[in-house]
Amino acid sequence: MRQNGILMHITSLPAPYGVGTMGACAREFVVFLEKAGQSCWQILPICPTSYGDSPYQSFSTYAGNPYLIDLDDLAEDELLLPEEYQSIDWGTALDSVDYGTIYGARFDVLRLAVARLRATERAELTEFVHDSASWLEDYAMFMALKTHNGGAAWSTWPEEIRRREPEALELVRSELAEDMDFWRCVQYLFFHQWWKLKAYANEHGISIVGDVPIYVAGDSVDVWANPTQFQLDEDLMPTEVAGCPPDGFSEDGQLWGNPLFDWDTMEQDGYKWWIERLSYQCATYDILRIDHFRGFEAYYAIPFGDTTARRGEWRKGPGTAFFQAIDEAIGRQNIIAEDLGFLTEGVYEMLAATGFPGMKVLQFAFDSRDGESGYLPHDYPQNCVAYIGTHDNNTILGWLEEAPANDIAYAKDYLRLNEQEGMALGMMRGLWASAANLTVVLMQDVLELDGEARMNTPSTVGTNWKWRALPDSYTDEMAEKLRHEMQVYHRLSSHKK
Repeated sequence: MRQNGILMHITSLPAPYGVGTMGACAREFVVFLEKAGQSCWQILPICPTSYGDSPYQSFSTYAGNPYLIDLDDLAEDELLLPEEYQSIDWGTALDSVDYGTIYGARFDVLRLAVARLRATERAELTEFVHDSASWLEDYAMFMALKTHNGGAAWSTWPEEIRRREPEALELVRSELAEDMDFWRCVQYLFFHQWWKLKAYANEHGISIVGDVPIYVAGDSVDVWANPTQFQLDEDLMPTEVAGCPPDGFSEDGQLWGNPLFDWDTMEQDGYKWWIERLSYQCATYDILRIDHFRGFEAYYAIPFGDTTARRGEWRKGPGTAFFQAIDEAIGRQNIIAEDLGFLTEGVYEMLAATGFPGMKVLQFAFDSRDGESGYLPHDYPQNCVAYIGTHDNNTILGWLEEAPANDIAYAKDYLRLNEQEGMALGMMRGLWASAANLTVVLMQDVLELDGEARMNTPSTVGTNWKWRALPDSYTDEMAEKLRHEMQVYHRLSSHKK
């Protein structure tokens, strides 16, 4: 089945309180997608963000981001009064998120909602806490301790708590009981809204494509609660960390800094940690994109403490056997493999063995530094997901402004681009005409925005993850035009016909 989706993170939705949420702005976007003949809504990870605001560096792989909780919906549920949040300054820029302002004010408002929630003694809350205990208890304790320690990383906490000594943890449960309960309730509020939004999207014929990073943050409950699953020394510090080697795009490579998995230990217990993680994520979304898929075949290990990725070395990953174990444990799932980057024959073999659709990125097709890339649309197989660019790439108009002249000339010649049609629409049509079963375009490109609307520039900090669509920027007229394109390229799903 030929389909198309739009990549638009929830934070980028136009909402009145500083950041996109799971409330009315999300439901309005679902309706736009339906009118536009779309099949999928792709989002970035919905887990809590930490320093730098990246959804790929989170305190938890299971928890939801409190910023995404809609305040108007809380008021509808009689957990807030409008005057408790509508008069707050959530930031003045309509086209970007002011995370510092959000961080400074959001939790005070959520504490008001939680106080009312606890007073209602809802059976649904009790059920959520019980059913989520396998991850929620550690998360609630982690966040309570982080708040108690002024936001400091867990690696700096008192030794007995770092090592999770039973007596120390029991004392934490007693002394920080109220804070732990707050974090449990925040997660209940998040998932109460998430499941309503997902059901709404599905009812309108929209599948949600989620995203799971391969690695977790060092300062996370995932590492603190499961240290044996990672390559840590006797002081619980990483021995080596994740990243990418130097290439034509970066002479120093990319130093991500995430702790690496101890694949030998994981194999010995049947990959239990991963089975639980992927089972949870596959249930949370309709389709799951696994970031940095090639890292399961081989991963790049950089000595801990290095300031660049130059001295890293490749290490062997678990390979196809890992995905066979996942299949046996949770059955076949709807998974997209993010197979971009430096690929080896082993990666191609692993992708073929799993049968997962890989990714194609049209912007890469015209890169003169990459020779025969395999990213030209005439090379796409049906079993792939094709993009013009991902959240890590520039918008189409931004790419046309910064790419080498030879690359742009080749793109214009290959795709027969012209100013009258519109360069963004021309590139999207080139994508839609391909054989790929699923194509996904950035909402920024649908809106024909330039590089100022770029979501992320890898290896930079301070300006990323902030873009938001302006109110009323996508219209019924735009939806109708998109729907027509879906009909022309046979990407209108049966739900929309």
